Amino acid sequence: MQKSKLWTKDFLAVSLTSFFVFVIFYMLTVTLPLFATDELHASKQSLGLIVTIFLVSGIVFRPLAGKWMTTLGQKKVLLIGVFIFLIGSILYMNIHSLSALLLLRVLHGIGFGMSTTATGAIVANVIPEQRKGEGMGYYATFMNLAMVVGPFVGLTLTNSLSHTAVFTVAVVSSVLAVVCSLVLRVPEVQASSATNEIQLAKGLAAFFEYRSLAISVAGLVVAFSYASVISFVSIYAKEMGFTQASSFFFVVYAVCLLASRPFTGKWFDQYGENSVVYPSILSLAIGIFLLSQATTSWVFLLAGALIGLGFGTITSSFQSIAVKKASPHRRGVATATFFVFFDSGMGLGSLLLGILATAAGYKGMYMFCSIIALLAIAVYLVLHGRKSQKQRIISQNESLGK
Repeated sequence: MQKSKLWTKDFLAVSLTSFFVFVIFYMLTVTLPLFATDELHASKQSLGLIVTIFLVSGIVFRPLAGKWMTTLGQKKVLLIGVFIFLIGSILYMNIHSLSALLLLRVLHGIGFGMSTTATGAIVANVIPEQRKGEGMGYYATFMNLAMVVGPFVGLTLTNSLSHTAVFTVAVVSSVLAVVCSLVLRVPEVQASSATNEIQLAKGLAAFFEYRSLAISVAGLVVAFSYASVISFVSIYAKEMGFTQASSFFFVVYAVCLLASRPFTGKWFDQYGENSVVYPSILSLAIGIFLLSQATTSWVFLLAGALIGLGFGTITSSFQSIAVKKASPHRRGVATATFFVFFDSGMGLGSLLLGILATAAGYKGMYMFCSIIALLAIAVYLVLHGRKSQKQRIISQNESLGK
């Protein structure tokens, strides 16, 4: 039987939209603290607010965006989100105080939360059902590439040119995200088919997809442990004398992720979720543990390889599970639910692990986070893994019966 086509114009458009938005996110995450210090003379204590306010703003608007997609439509919410994101990118050019920067981060976070929630829901409808795991894996790869491209471009421009150059690239990337969104054709679910469920969804049910909560909680635990990497690995590398190796950490991360992507997505579809999720979480845990034990650059980079292989695969797998749990017109809400928990884990981890690192050092913090990552295996098993295995056995027996 011939496979349904995956690499369509619409799949590329929504993936590129996500890529450009996340490039800006990661680029500004690593450069704005430098901008605030160099140009705004901000104190060290206030630097954390630059990321925290942005994430909180996105978290608040994700469930709202999920609900709006069931009424306004997915493409309208996406366009509103990317236009807000574009306006925010332009305004960085005229920031002259920390308070103005923090206020702008609220606006930018709103655009980020709306646009990324919409792209996550849209891609789930663009990908053929029988290639959902494979498609979501490739979609996540665009976000993972942004994690490498964003910091590399941002730090290179900051060191060689100026902060203005960074903001210029942010504006250009935002424009490209808008263009990709405009050419995207979204297979919208007709409002009439969703009306009954929308009317029945009262209170929190209108903002959260209960069927996606279990996998979202597992995602929160994983994101908490991964926060130690995204927030502190550059500081840890400098402390350990791995400054040169640190610039290649996310490059190795991306290479290993890309090399595994053609296989993990297909395994997800062919052999079930558990066959991919359990090894991926274990890879993440081992990678973080190696960070805690790294005394040479090659061990440090090996940790990056295992973390990239594990975390990159987990993210796409968990998001696939979240949207599969929901009915088609609730996929926007399901995507919002997943990322609310995921971003909360990331934000909470960044805050609490910073305190732990101060008390126990970075090695102790990474050791603790490797244990948290292992705990995620148990959380996934209890909340989803056992049910997934039972459903797969039932499906196999039914197929044999036929």
